[in-house]
Amino acid sequence: MNSVRRVTVRVPATTANIGPGFDCIGFALDIWNETTVERAPFGFQIEGEGEASLPRDSRNLVITGLMSAFRAAGVKPDEFAYRCRNSVPVASGLGSSSAAIVAGILAGASFLDRRFEMRELLDLAASIEGHPDNVAPALLGGCQIGVKHGAHWYTDPVSLPPELKAVIFVPDQSSKGSTMETRLALPAEVSRSDAVYNIGRAALLVNALANRNFDALKVATEDRLHQPARSSLFPYLNHVIKAALAAGAHGGFLSGAGPSVIALASAREMTVAYEMTEAARLFGVAGKTRVVMPTIKGAHVVKA
Repeated sequence: MNSVRRVTVRVPATTANIGPGFDCIGFALDIWNETTVERAPFGFQIEGEGEASLPRDSRNLVITGLMSAFRAAGVKPDEFAYRCRNSVPVASGLGSSSAAIVAGILAGASFLDRRFEMRELLDLAASIEGHPDNVAPALLGGCQIGVKHGAHWYTDPVSLPPELKAVIFVPDQSSKGSTMETRLALPAEVSRSDAVYNIGRAALLVNALANRNFDALKVATEDRLHQPARSSLFPYLNHVIKAALAAGAHGGFLSGAGPSVIALASAREMTVAYEMTEAARLFGVAGKTRVVMPTIKGAHVVKA
């Protein structure tokens, strides 16, 4: 280990799937968690999102991430104290788990003499999370396509139009569930027609984003692999998307495993936000809607 005593890491929120890109495509959002880790007797402080619900022991994913970096380096970790200032909503489909994992890995790597390549950091993070669609943009920023080949994970960026904004409806706590719970709702098998439906739309999505073809995004964000099953858990989903499109959004989708819903817009964002909130309210679902820019900046150490 090196002589670093304290490190502070910032990690962005992320949205994954973007409709048809199930477990493969995601992009980073300009909402940030800040985590400080220092060599000191163990302690765990949480401020902000998750303050009342997240564990303050070895079950916390920040610790999981940090320990994975030390294991990869073959080094026994010191005792550490942790302080998390969280702005990413938890259990909301906005990458709070990935943000914690990535924060822990980057913090752990900062205490080690070994220099990790980005592909190694991605392997560590995706192996913990199980898929790359959140951890890749959390690490690298921007929009990323991630896949697994053999034992390793790979990612490549997609250009995001700079004028495109994410209008995010986040339901209140009563509507939330874990990613594992929402995965249990998914079918074990899908039809060939549904697979083709998603393959085509995932390709169209990437091309539409890269070419700033906003007119294609309504179709390009449609999905048959996960959103139909998850809409039984979040019955407001399709109505919120429909309201967003009617208000001027280019496309809409369930963010990650939900329950948050995101619309992509380049104008009239506040109108889109209002209509999304109203559509959810008609289903008895309260929540808040905010307009957030994607960010091309990924996780980074701000102080060491």
